[in-house]
Amino acid sequence: MAKTEVILTHNIVGLGAESDQVKVAAGYARNYLLPQGLAIPLTGANKRRLEVLRQRRAEREAHELNTMSELGKSVSKLICLLTVKTGEDGKMFGTITSGMIADQLKTQFDIALDKKKIHLEDPIRALGDHEVELRLHPDVTSTLKVRVESTTPPPTPEEAATADARKEGARTEKRGKRTEGTPETAEKKPRAAKVEKPKK
Repeated sequence: MAKTEVILTHNIVGLGAESDQVKVAAGYARNYLLPQGLAIPLTGANKRRLEVLRQRRAEREAHELNTMSELGKSVSKLICLLTVKTGEDGKMFGTITSGMIADQLKTQFDIALDKKKIHLEDPIRALGDHEVELRLHPDVTSTLKVRVESTTPPPTPEEAATADARKEGARTEKRGKRTEGTPETAEKKPRAAKVEKPKK
């Protein structure tokens, strides 16, 4: 397969950033990179443009670093609230994923953050407060406080006690019926006396 060298003018994931000199398939360069303006062919004149591209890249990276470090500081002060459905025992249905946290950040605080930057070792499976690591930039990490609450309110201690009492009552009634049933059946069905048959 024929390869050609190009100079990237934009950041392309998996290939490189602007001002990078890369080898790509000739067809990829001819049909996609060059027509889209994402790269320029490697010529003597274009090599001179490298310095301008490098300067632009340095400015962009510095700007990204500044914005991400500011975002990291502001996000660390926030508490992201998520509400989930739970059963009577307080256990969650399903889990909280990084995508759900990203959606809530967008709706609650109008912060657009890629879910890939929200690092969860395991999805959140319990109610309460959790700290989530945000990898905003190779040099910037921050933590976000996530509070998971239930949409169904927990039962009050009185309600829980009455529910337990009902369960216990139902169990004892069942047991009671069994124990009462045995003497009654014994009374109702007296044993028939054995009648000896006369011998012939």
